[in-house]
Amino acid sequence: MKVTRFRPKDDLIIVYGTVWGPLNTEGRPVRLVLDTGAGETIIVPHVLDEIGYNPRQAEAICVMRSAVGCEEGYLIRVERFAGLKHQSRDFRVHAQDLPDGWGVEVLIGLTFLRQFNYEVRSAEGRIRVERVGA
Repeated sequence: MKVTRFRPKDDLIIVYGTVWGPLNTEGRPVRLVLDTGAGETIIVPHVLDEIGYNPRQAEAICVMRSAVGCEEGYLIRVERFAGLKHQSRDFRVHAQDLPDGWGVEVLIGLTFLRQFNYEVRSAEGRIRVERVGA
């Protein structure tokens, strides 16, 4: 069981992670927001550009629907993605802008979270995570 801490008084559950790409073998640190209601894991396009990905490498162009409207984006696989003290290789993400003012570059959704059993302890500012089948 791995534990990740966050600030319980913040409006969003913000944690830190890393994403790797062709131009960044050391990994690029990113600020993540945990969203158990989101189906996809989203990375803002400028981060993907920085680490060497290009929209022409996309698996598909798509539209993400949410309570606030529709946003165009694309699906792309990143070499490696880490969050909540766990990593996934050849991980598919949705490239799309996130709302201004959040100050985050990644939204962790169910495409990442389904690999784990996790418990969010909001008052304590802790997320307990264990990989399923590990």
